[in-house]
Amino acid sequence: MFPIGFLTFAITFIVFKLREANADDDYSVTAVVAALVVFALGGLAVAGDPVAAAAGGAALAATLASREILHSFLKRLTWVELRSALVLAVMTAVILPILPNHTMDPWGGLNPWEVWFVTVLTASLSFVGYIAVRIFGSRNGILLSALAGAVVSSTAVTLVLARSAKTNAGSCSLAGAAALAAMVSVLRVVGLVAFVAPRLIMEVGPEAAGAAVPFAGLGMTMVLWPQGGSAVDVSAKNPFEIAPLLFFAGIFAVTVTLSAFLVTYLGDSGLLVTVTLSGFVDVDVAVLTALRGAAEAMPTSIIGHAILVAMAANAIGRVALAATVGPFCFSASLAAITGVAIAVAGLTSYVTQ
Repeated sequence: MFPIGFLTFAITFIVFKLREANADDDYSVTAVVAALVVFALGGLAVAGDPVAAAAGGAALAATLASREILHSFLKRLTWVELRSALVLAVMTAVILPILPNHTMDPWGGLNPWEVWFVTVLTASLSFVGYIAVRIFGSRNGILLSALAGAVVSSTAVTLVLARSAKTNAGSCSLAGAAALAAMVSVLRVVGLVAFVAPRLIMEVGPEAAGAAVPFAGLGMTMVLWPQGGSAVDVSAKNPFEIAPLLFFAGIFAVTVTLSAFLVTYLGDSGLLVTVTLSGFVDVDVAVLTALRGAAEAMPTSIIGHAILVAMAANAIGRVALAATVGPFCFSASLAAITGVAIAVAGLTSYVTQ
């Protein structure tokens, strides 16, 4: 009876709305879709799941009440973002299920399903930040630009700021913005750990907070210090571009395989060597490599130490990159702030032990 009733209602309502639209010269499918969903929710309530129907009704009402805001958000998005969402859907629903979910090397490190899963996960977290940048904008001064861009890549933000410092009088302000980007990087790592292995938060949380505070405080002080120079745009690039995504997956696959090899022959120190080397290239790769040890029943203290080493290596790597492309004032200021952050993190670790 329900399909017959639904079809009858749908035809009647659509015909009515079509005649109304012709008369008013105002065409919209919103009312039609809403009416069909309401009818379906009514059927769901009668069929025996009124709680789900009530939840669906509340969600539908909230969506309709917010449609003007949603329309303004959608107008800021482009085909690039929509294509990225489709790429994400294919990567998750098509590619991921067909990949073998077992290790394929003699040392038990390379799992294609796991490599692809963490690649999609990392890119998805960055994509959320990218969408936020596109919706809310990133040209509102150095502070907002650095914070928004670092959600995707703090290293990329640091390089942009370092290059801009060559021709910008406010080198110290730009170094402060790079320090704020480093703070965002630390918070991203903490979020990644909380999502993948929540039990490790206590192993890295205090030290991460100890590093984030100097990055935030000293960076904000330098950004707000009166200086010359103009604002710099460090808006992020789309993290779902295919080439960088495949590069990340390849680097991660090589890293986890190398880590498994070194751990087999060197023990826990092999993991530290791997995350240190990979941390100079990409902190996400290094942290995910360390987190993989959680699945191998490694001690949480070793994994936590490896994550902290990866973050320190990445911070030092950013300073080294800044020194190669930026002026001395910029790199020296960033190096000083980074040194203070690492020292405070080390002191925090000593106190909490």
